[in-house]
Amino acid sequence: MNPKKPNSAMRHVAKVRLYNKPRVTARIPGSGFGVVKFNRVLVRGGRANDLPGVGYSLVRGVYDFSPHFGKKRSRSFYGVTRPETGIKHVRRKTRQKAALGEG
Repeated sequence: MNPKKPNSAMRHVAKVRLYNKPRVTARIPGSGFGVVKFNRVLVRGGRANDLPGVGYSLVRGVYDFSPHFGKKRSRSFYGVTRPETGIKHVRRKTRQKAALGEG
């Protein structure tokens, strides 16, 4: 689907049949997905501003919808767990003190 002016791209959308409603159009976040017909997906609200008629988004990493592999930021929206390698989340001030050798 193409967005409204002045944006231009190919946005990925899926027509989803809900249990309590007829079919709706939902946005597929991120890149590299494997959603096919008859997959089960979790739908959340939140419309895409530049896509007319799209009022829902799919949640990655739930049911048959694969997570976005290699994602480092905004991981919660894309179903990605915390990476094992690298430093764990530490407050910025603590990191700066450790880098300066203050403790």
